Amino acid sequence: MAHAVRALWPHGRAVAWRLGDRPALGLHAHSRAGFTRAAGGSGPAATARKRGPRLLGAAALALGGALGLYHTARWHLRAQDLRAERSAAQLSLSSRLQLTLYQYKTCPFCSKVRAFLDFHALPYQVVEVNPVSRAEIKFSSYRKVPIVMAQEGESLQQLNDSSVIISALKTYLVSGQPLADIITYYPPMKAVNDQGKEVTEFCNKYWLMLDEKEAQRMYGGKEARTEEMKWRQWADDWLVHIISPNVYRTPAEALASFDYIVKEGNFGTVEGAMAKYVGAAAMYFISKRLKRRHHLRDDVREDLYEAANKWVAAVGKDRPFMGGQKPNLADLAVYGVLRVMEGLEAFDDLMRHTHIQPWYLRVEKAIAEAPQ
Repeated sequence: MAHAVRALWPHGRAVAWRLGDRPALGLHAHSRAGFTRAAGGSGPAATARKRGPRLLGAAALALGGALGLYHTARWHLRAQDLRAERSAAQLSLSSRLQLTLYQYKTCPFCSKVRAFLDFHALPYQVVEVNPVSRAEIKFSSYRKVPIVMAQEGESLQQLNDSSVIISALKTYLVSGQPLADIITYYPPMKAVNDQGKEVTEFCNKYWLMLDEKEAQRMYGGKEARTEEMKWRQWADDWLVHIISPNVYRTPAEALASFDYIVKEGNFGTVEGAMAKYVGAAAMYFISKRLKRRHHLRDDVREDLYEAANKWVAAVGKDRPFMGGQKPNLADLAVYGVLRVMEGLEAFDDLMRHTHIQPWYLRVEKAIAEAPQ
């Protein structure tokens, strides 16, 4: 507000100058000379006449400043009203959705989706999928998690792939388009990966399907939108692949990781015991293969530290989040991926040996303070 008031003050001075130089009301143009000569006289009347224009100018200056304050305050109140209207509209949209998230709690892709849903205060039910039988998602031909089932009125939609889920739901919140229409913008495509395995990819998954005005309101410019997409993809294509080699780096770390997975997951008693010991041993050796596949260093912690510091450098020192004053989708994606390591040695090392902790705690706080 102070900047706006200062911007208005010159206008106030201009008004005062013009009013102070005008002839007094009721005087004709041919009497100006007499008025000027009279003003040069002495006595109380002359003094009053000298002060008249100054007082009028001061009054106009004060009036200009008061008007400036009034319009500035009015602008701020209107901006608050608009923000409140947008929040109310978003709340109305979110209340029309019934969401069910099928997940593995310790999966970084699932954690990304939870971070998004929690930050946007979208209520959802969680179904923890058994990693062995996957019976909970037997209804789906798509056999990976996360999966979100979204009920909107009479329409039930299945959303697959973490980035598609996030992009589709964010598009829905911003634009209000029917979710059934939105998901058609993210068609699945079959492809063959580097290992010769057929995989399902989704087109446009980092794009929000917004019109020009909606995009401008959300991002403010093309650079912010491009930056968000770039780092969301970085989280999927690089950061996620550093996690497993780090949490299964040593036999002890692998055992601790699977102990955590079994406690948080949906395992039977026998399955849990088998998973803890057999799974830990298997993932210890698999992590070595993953390290070679992704060309990681012998000490994979160095890759983790480098990635964290690269992210912090991209956020920069002049803003608390990549999204500015609040987390954007890239902030939530990176946070969600890293969060799955909480409680493990790799996470403690990450917080201790990089500059990421202040940013991480800010995102954690922003999610915790999201209106419920």
